[in-house]
Amino acid sequence: MLDLAICNELLSEEGLGLREQAALARDLGYAGLEVAPFTLGPDPHLIGPEDAAKIRAGIEAEGVRVTGLHWLLTHVPDASIIDPERQEAAQAILIGLAELCAALGGRVMVHGSPPSRVRPDGMPEDALIERLAAFFAPIAERCGDLGLTYCIEPLAESETIHTVAEGAALVDAVGHPAFLTMIDCSAAGQTEPPVADLIRAWAPTGKLGHIHANDSNRGAPGMGDDPFCDIVRALVETGWPHPLGVEPFRTLIDARITAATAIATLRACERACA
Repeated sequence: MLDLAICNELLSEEGLGLREQAALARDLGYAGLEVAPFTLGPDPHLIGPEDAAKIRAGIEAEGVRVTGLHWLLTHVPDASIIDPERQEAAQAILIGLAELCAALGGRVMVHGSPPSRVRPDGMPEDALIERLAAFFAPIAERCGDLGLTYCIEPLAESETIHTVAEGAALVDAVGHPAFLTMIDCSAAGQTEPPVADLIRAWAPTGKLGHIHANDSNRGAPGMGDDPFCDIVRALVETGWPHPLGVEPFRTLIDARITAATAIATLRACERACA
């Protein structure tokens, strides 16, 4: 059975506290929360070990766990992983978030955060990869020390790294086992479908560290027409070993029903595979 986590930002936006989010996740059958750091406060990268331990204890008291962090730089709208004048500040924030993730018990860091990665006009691909590899090298080193996996998320072309192959090229350039790429079903469903074939092609390479389950219409699984039974079958066939993060960007009625729809759809797909 797939290990499923629900991304928490929609729950947070509806006013649920972390323990309420955790209880809801448990009641629906999720194993954990994948946390957007901005839901923890204005400066989540500065949360210290004692406060992180309290957050972790509150979530785990409800019978679930933190599986990781995503939307890493949303709370810093002017952050950049490419602009040399802003890279050092972004590195410090991401290393702080890595330490927070480890303190919360998480194991994966997902770097989407589109505004932080807009590609400069005219920058050649090789120069871009070289600059990104240098930026991520110390972050990967720290994540390795903490037992984390840091994943670059392929997104739209304007935001750099928009295919899994490009993510894998950056993985090779960084050259650290703690730095991998991933598949976001919504983004990949728009840029390089079918997603099931991507999973079958890339999961065996060891270069994928995470998968986000969402429809290409930006809803949860079950809120659109994407073939999630095929996607789940590919995950089962390749023996996907990591938590699957359900990440809808919009709701069906409300966040609770959205989360319920997602897990019901994914579990039904698992039963169909069996």
